[in-house]
Amino acid sequence: MDLGQLEVFLAVAREGRFSRAADKLFRTQSAVSQAIRKLEQELGEPLFDRTSRDGVLTDAGQVLREYAEKLLNLRSDAEEALAELRELHKGKLVMAANELTVLYLLPRLAEFRRLHPMIKILVQRALGSRIPDDVLRHNVELGLLTYDPQEALLHSVIIYLDELAFVVSPSHPLASAKQVSIRQLGAEPFVAHIVSSPYREKVIQTFR
Repeated sequence: MDLGQLEVFLAVAREGRFSRAADKLFRTQSAVSQAIRKLEQELGEPLFDRTSRDGVLTDAGQVLREYAEKLLNLRSDAEEALAELRELHKGKLVMAANELTVLYLLPRLAEFRRLHPMIKILVQRALGSRIPDDVLRHNVELGLLTYDPQEALLHSVIIYLDELAFVVSPSHPLASAKQVSIRQLGAEPFVAHIVSSPYREKVIQTFR
């Protein structure tokens, strides 16, 4: 039994005649009759009273009609819900970001929220090193990183370019320099990110 068979069954039940149901479904009357016979064989019950010219339902037919209408209404509801999801009228977006990227994310989230007020947005705080795995495991839909992930199954897009600034106190010997080389920076002590930070690794690679 499938939804197509139930559509034919309901058409006959509603129209009261096989011929009118066939016209409504744009099928031949024999095709409608065959579909009903097949459905009756699968269920092991007669659905229509064959002694009447009209499509009079049997007790089994009455029971099936109730559930068939519910099933087809559920299909209609599902199609409508999926259409709303495609058109961003409803749904949920779960993303992961660390403390740095969320600063750039908030203004864009406000704009997205204005355009799509029915979409629920959840932002999870996470370590940058763990975000790619969270995406691959479908724990989140997307992640914001400060580096390009190397996982082959991920697709990344640059949405913002940021600059790194070298900050020293006014009394530092390099404070008055107009230009500082990587070699000079490499000789200085740094306040750095935690060891597990990909951002830290990116800085270290710059000095190699």
